[in-house]
Amino acid sequence: MMGQFLAQIVAVMRLEMKKTFLARRGLWVYFLAFAPALLFLAHSLHAPYEQRRLERVAAANPVSPRALDAISVGLSRDEVVERLGQPYRQRSGRRQGSDGQRHPFSRYDYTDGRRSVTFQFSDGELIGIAREDIDTLPISQLIFATSFQFYFLRLAIFFGCVGIFVNLFRGEMLDQSLHFYLLTPLRRETLLIGKYLAGLLATVVIFTSSTALQWLAMLWQFEWSTITRFLEGPGWGQFGAYLGVTALACVGYGSIFLVVGLLFRNPIVPAAVVLLLESANPFLPPALKKISMIFYLQSICPVPAMPDRNMPPMIGLLIAPTEPASVVTSLICIALLTGLVLMAAAYLARRLEINYSTD
Repeated sequence: MMGQFLAQIVAVMRLEMKKTFLARRGLWVYFLAFAPALLFLAHSLHAPYEQRRLERVAAANPVSPRALDAISVGLSRDEVVERLGQPYRQRSGRRQGSDGQRHPFSRYDYTDGRRSVTFQFSDGELIGIAREDIDTLPISQLIFATSFQFYFLRLAIFFGCVGIFVNLFRGEMLDQSLHFYLLTPLRRETLLIGKYLAGLLATVVIFTSSTALQWLAMLWQFEWSTITRFLEGPGWGQFGAYLGVTALACVGYGSIFLVVGLLFRNPIVPAAVVLLLESANPFLPPALKKISMIFYLQSICPVPAMPDRNMPPMIGLLIAPTEPASVVTSLICIALLTGLVLMAAAYLARRLEINYSTD
């Protein structure tokens, strides 16, 4: 009996694999998945060139790091030039001030060979300082963690699961082909599991491949000795954790949107509601945080994301600080949430009736 059950699941998966990986409705998922890898690669290719450029500029216009750090807002342009010398690049113009008048505005660029510092002047007074450090491995880890948690988990994997799992049933209803499955001597639960596992395999392969490529592209800019020391330390552990979190996100969000595909004709509204709830997680009370997938996924991430420095203070006060869950607790809760959702999906599948004239 069990052998027949497993054989039927495998048969459904084989039928679904081509449709899942190559469905025209889901080709945009590949763009969502692999766009970050291309951006990390472009940055890694540009970073060594920018480093050499700043070193050449610093050799021709030497400025000490201590002198750069001593500059503060409120100094005049002449005082800055007196302390640092002439900038290696300057831009001037006029911009509208708070009084509605257009005032002289200029930017002076300096470098000590390791970072680029831009001083912004209005009416000859220093009003802003922008510092851009050359990437080090710790900085790149933070950038990767922030991109992974705020883009890859919350948007790329989320909408990728929308595109793949919603169409497992809803797509066949639109193509008017689901009845072929329903007319076979196959339990609805078996059909559901086979379709879910096919979608899960597709999303895990696509998004873990992207995670690995992003990781490789992030490290590309550094010397091999630096990469080796990092991998021999925390590197491989972090890499495995990111792959695991990616797979778990596909498991959790995939089950949710499988149910959405069974319940709703148009997945846009329920997907928007789920996205809103997941995005609002930082602002929820601690008890409500723990009923969302994103809380447990972020708890497993090996490196915390960088805080948003541009967040208004009033919004920052609304964030409810909560201790992250342990790895074991996170795994158990994700498994329980996924199991409950799949049980609901099985209940819906058993009562599924199709009418192509309405669907």
